[in-house]
Amino acid sequence: MGAVSIKDVNKAFPKEDGTATQALSGVNLEIRDKEFVCLVGPSGCGKTTLLRIIAGLETATSGSVTVDGHPVIGPDPKRGMVFQEYSLFPWRKVIDNVAFGLEMKGIAKEERHRIAEHYIEMVGLAQFRNAYPYELSGGMRQRVAIARALANDPDVLLMDEPFGALDAQTRNRMQKELLSLWEQTKKTIIFVTHSVDEAVYLSDRIVVLSPRPGTVREVMEIPWSRPRDRTNAEFAEVRRRVLRMIDETENGQ
Repeated sequence: MGAVSIKDVNKAFPKEDGTATQALSGVNLEIRDKEFVCLVGPSGCGKTTLLRIIAGLETATSGSVTVDGHPVIGPDPKRGMVFQEYSLFPWRKVIDNVAFGLEMKGIAKEERHRIAEHYIEMVGLAQFRNAYPYELSGGMRQRVAIARALANDPDVLLMDEPFGALDAQTRNRMQKELLSLWEQTKKTIIFVTHSVDEAVYLSDRIVVLSPRPGTVREVMEIPWSRPRDRTNAEFAEVRRRVLRMIDETENGQ
């Protein structure tokens, strides 16, 4: 249901002087259904641009992206997006934020609230169903954003630095909660992060992108089962290898 195929994707952003900034060049990547993949690389390497192309929020200059063989043409509820900014509606209660996509589909209030309740409970916020976003902590708001994305029952969940604005303790807790949700739902997850530690902890595979124009430098399999021990010597070694790769790409090696 959630296999993603990226073939020879290029993306250039035109500039006022008639030239263009090449953000991505010849990106090829196959992501399996139900896989958890993290995208890492130097700042400005096009991780978010690639994610937005998969989401249908940006259009590739050339190349193709398909989900289960269907071309990506514009946004689709089957590809849920979670941003670093919580992007919740401040005037809506938690339950109405989570139910928003269902409301846009024309689903009746009783039914959409039933579905929203399920995902609110799944992210552990049942007692905050009638709270407003300003009444919640950063981690809780991001859980609402994740519940909202899941409520649409997407095949693929796209996450752009979703925990980047959180403190370290909350971030670690959210990582554990996300893995628990992934185990329950088995959605395909494509997750952009600047944290190599986070990528090693979460993913089945880590995709390392080169500096702009971004292309796939390396794809690394993470062979261990979950949960993973960050204090383990093997964990530290894989983290060093990925950091070394990113450092080498930044230095043109």
